[in-house]
Amino acid sequence: MSRSRAMTPLFLAGALALAQPARAQSECPTHSTWPTEDWPDARAEVAAVRAEQLKALEDYAFTLQGKDEERKGIRTDGLLLIHKGRLVYERYGRGFDASKRHLAWSMSKSFTSALVGIAMKKGAVKLDDSICAHVKAKRQENCAITVRNLLEFASGLDWREDYENGGTYQDSSVLAMLYGEGRRDMVSFITAHQRSDEPGTSWRYSSGDATLLAGVLDAALKPSEGRDWPFTLLLDVLGMKSATWERDGKGVVVGSSYLHATPRDLAKFGYFYLNDGCWENQRVLPEGWVTDSTKVSEPIRRKSYERGADDVQGWQWWLNRPIPGVQAELPWPHVPEGTYAARGHWGQSITIIPSKELIVVRTADDRDGSFSLDRLLSLSLEVVEDLP
Repeated sequence: MSRSRAMTPLFLAGALALAQPARAQSECPTHSTWPTEDWPDARAEVAAVRAEQLKALEDYAFTLQGKDEERKGIRTDGLLLIHKGRLVYERYGRGFDASKRHLAWSMSKSFTSALVGIAMKKGAVKLDDSICAHVKAKRQENCAITVRNLLEFASGLDWREDYENGGTYQDSSVLAMLYGEGRRDMVSFITAHQRSDEPGTSWRYSSGDATLLAGVLDAALKPSEGRDWPFTLLLDVLGMKSATWERDGKGVVVGSSYLHATPRDLAKFGYFYLNDGCWENQRVLPEGWVTDSTKVSEPIRRKSYERGADDVQGWQWWLNRPIPGVQAELPWPHVPEGTYAARGHWGQSITIIPSKELIVVRTADDRDGSFSLDRLLSLSLEVVEDLP
């Protein structure tokens, strides 16, 4: 994959410092060190005082059932804990190690959401832009869809998000997009769908919405930033040197699904959000973007399709919040309210627990539904409880 690294993160930080007014410095959390190159390592220190808690965590996350090829039980490939900016725990399984990239699946959607914020800060897009201000829709009526609608999974498109156990493959919109006719030109494929609802009036989880969003960003940013805009604007800034992102036949990154990176690099994205969208003490996301992204979206309060009890979302982030007027229960009841996560198929997750300054990254290959994110996070919290 072609990658542009014309500007290093440290050089970028210096350039931003010259370009931004002094006031901007005070808007960001400041740290003496950032993990652009690597994480400060406190694993030995924590292992010495939390052996019992770490054993309980490992017994849950890394105990395979039966033979690996049977694909039973909890199948963790990598688990990483970052507490107060330090690496406090790391372990790998099933042939993975710290150097190996892992497919992020739908964690990619949260990266796409962040790139919308960056594009807005640059003035390249607005939330209320019609998609047709940037791309050509196969159906003219779909020009009513806005950037905000896509962020909120509220395009109204009649989209079938069925996977390997969700019916016939021929009926699945997402499988046709990723592996079938849609892979050549995903924007055209998605916008050829009919609508079941007016945009903004209902919530339906959709890899189509996220991938169309990436297509809008590509059209808006490529003229000024070049083909590798996801790298130069975000991934390179965070020092995510392992990251690759697959593209469709038109050369547009697949915003829903196909980011690959190591857990250590995925954790940098979590730290970026924990620090309010700032990096190297400089603001990258618009002020307030993280807060807005992690509020319950309005369409999910009105009408939703195939929503489970743990399906609470903001702008392509999963939230540990109630839905006012709809659901009082927290999706992860043993975890502080206000926790949020990027999540992907087969057990991928980057979870941010702001009140504990904790980031939990898990890569996996779960297949049978036995894994509980709530349980993993509660055990992770016990590891870092009262640590300085």
